[in-house]
Amino acid sequence: MSDNTCDILISGGGIAGLTAAATFGTAGFDVICVDPTPPITERDQQGADMRSTAMLQPARHVLETAGLWDRLLPHASPLQIMRIVDAGGEIAEPRVTRDFNAADVSDLPFGWNFPNWLLRREILARLDQLPNVDFRPGTSTTSLFTRESEARVGLSDGSKIRTRLVIAADGRGSPMRQAAGVEVHTKRYGQKALAFAVTHPIPHENVSTEIHRTGGPFTLVPLPDHNGLPSSAIVWMDDGPLSQARIAMDVEEFEAEMSTRSCHLFGPLTLASQRTIWPIISQQAARLSGERLALIAEAAHVVPPIGAQGLNMSLADTATLLSLARERPDELGDRRMLDAYHKARYSDISLRVQGIDILNRASQVSTPMLRDARAAGLNALYSMAPVRKTLMQMGLGVK
Repeated sequence: MSDNTCDILISGGGIAGLTAAATFGTAGFDVICVDPTPPITERDQQGADMRSTAMLQPARHVLETAGLWDRLLPHASPLQIMRIVDAGGEIAEPRVTRDFNAADVSDLPFGWNFPNWLLRREILARLDQLPNVDFRPGTSTTSLFTRESEARVGLSDGSKIRTRLVIAADGRGSPMRQAAGVEVHTKRYGQKALAFAVTHPIPHENVSTEIHRTGGPFTLVPLPDHNGLPSSAIVWMDDGPLSQARIAMDVEEFEAEMSTRSCHLFGPLTLASQRTIWPIISQQAARLSGERLALIAEAAHVVPPIGAQGLNMSLADTATLLSLARERPDELGDRRMLDAYHKARYSDISLRVQGIDILNRASQVSTPMLRDARAAGLNALYSMAPVRKTLMQMGLGVK
């Protein structure tokens, strides 16, 4: 691989883009991956991504293919039970609690939880082992010119890269998607999510707990112990102005408010990281491909953080692309491959985007009557065992 040619140019070095670089690099393709922002790989560094990701069962195969699974496993928190709590009554206390247990559908856990900053650290360490992967942090894509046989991508350092395939993993505002003229459909909910880590006196026992009241779910995701105490990553979705006010609260006031919102299920919560804030949208690209271009991850689809779907959809994108690339490596990035990619992924993505949209709107409801209807719906879905198992299998991405 010369400095200016490669098999695959990946625009975007978030978790999805870095994982794609490791996956295709391990498969023997020459890869250049660029991102304008150098990744933050320390928990307490300013700007660290305090969200966590549940890698569901199908994602494990992708991580194994990328040579990442053995690196990540020592840091994993298994996710055996997903607990849904409805606390939509007059006072903030659980009134319906239902456990979805992976043992009902599998011998394995639903997935394994990892802090996002740690995922970046371990994936970068894997890329350092791959001589055919060139990661260039601090560099962005600035232009895209394609023809039938190749793509030419301009970079912010002034260089031009000739490549057979461009993978756009460059986020919801994807420059490569825009350069290719691919349209997107966006839904806004007026919500923002706070993401942070906490410690608590009552162990989480590897249960992910999603508490519904109003404004959006309050989700506690198991993490390894921190400073000798049980720890969880929290994503707290609510109306934008309320989330904005909470990020500015002093720590004591914030801890009191989040402990109340958690219904004190884990005892008083203690803030154990900085707070970060994210806008909540749904978004889907009209197509997943263009000439010599494949869209993956948030360049292709954005969903609210419900049911651990976002990054797992992204890894399914990568797995599909890799399978097609291996079938016909000499035709990497041609029209037939990219049409097949769009066809393989589009309907599944559409189904998940629509399903999570419905769940998020249900989590936002504020009137007592609608909150009662939500609790009744949770009860009904849970009580029908075949429906419950089908929902769990769909959530895992298992056909």
